[in-house]
Amino acid sequence: MDRLAIVIVTFKRQELLGRLFDSIAGLTVAPWRIVVVDNENSPRTAKMAAGLSARLAAQWGETPAEPDSAGKTGRVVYDPQKTNTGGSGGFSEGVRRAFELGAEWFWVMDDDVAVLPDALERLEPWSARYDVVQGQRYDYDGTPFFWQHHFMTALCIYNPLSRAGFNGSDHLDVNVMCFEGALFRRRVVERIGLPDHRFFIYYDDAAYGYLASKVCQPVLVPDYVLRRTREVPHQEVGASGVRQISSTSDMTRYYIMRNRGYMARYFMLHGDYNPVGYAFGTLLSFAKEALRLALVDRGHFGPSWARLWAGYRDSRTVLHDPAWEPMPPLG
Repeated sequence: MDRLAIVIVTFKRQELLGRLFDSIAGLTVAPWRIVVVDNENSPRTAKMAAGLSARLAAQWGETPAEPDSAGKTGRVVYDPQKTNTGGSGGFSEGVRRAFELGAEWFWVMDDDVAVLPDALERLEPWSARYDVVQGQRYDYDGTPFFWQHHFMTALCIYNPLSRAGFNGSDHLDVNVMCFEGALFRRRVVERIGLPDHRFFIYYDDAAYGYLASKVCQPVLVPDYVLRRTREVPHQEVGASGVRQISSTSDMTRYYIMRNRGYMARYFMLHGDYNPVGYAFGTLLSFAKEALRLALVDRGHFGPSWARLWAGYRDSRTVLHDPAWEPMPPLG
């Protein structure tokens, strides 16, 4: 893939970031750029990025330096933020920086994954056929990680009945992305703009995949390209054990509800908003969080429900904000 940039967003998880850096050094194909967006603005992370740059320069040879806003840059681009912009702001900034440098492909990921050595070789054939490719991931324990790959626009929720497996097909058509390993082409960014930083966390990748599905066909492919490196408490759901409900924070609970308003605004732009379905989906979202609290995050009902209700209240503000505008295209 020509001019592929790995875009990494990190915040106060240097141990995990170090594992990701080690795995990048183990790739059998060298990426063109690695953009590290540091939401902590940490001297330790800056030192780690410089160390990775020196390591890769010795291993692969340095790519020619090209001008950017800071002067000259090599293969590793360190991009510290003045404040924590969340995963959404980090991915928006990272894609912007890589775009301005001239990247043709963007492979985005958090700091709590590791790339598999032959990942880029596995993704290469798909890049000749599709503009958005989502590879598979292994979970922390080495088992396949199930991803809900379809978003029900009528209800504004992930489809809880999405099937695990390909049923004989070589890929699945999807209408979302996951920013743990989504790969997308420059012309997609030109048409739909940058990831929306206003989400802060949660649903930003769902919205970006939804918008991408309006200009191309995103796909989920069977090739494994990542491994998750952080264990998250969870409860298995169903006899197969494939599906699970994972632990989350009260902060995330707030954004789960608040960002439904942002999703709805994008659905309105494309004629996919259903007010009755949206209301029912909101009830289902509350029910899912009640189940999560009962099965996984026990003992925090009062503060957690307060954050859920605050998120719901603010989603209504977003939903009816006359000044709201979508992210602009870059083409």
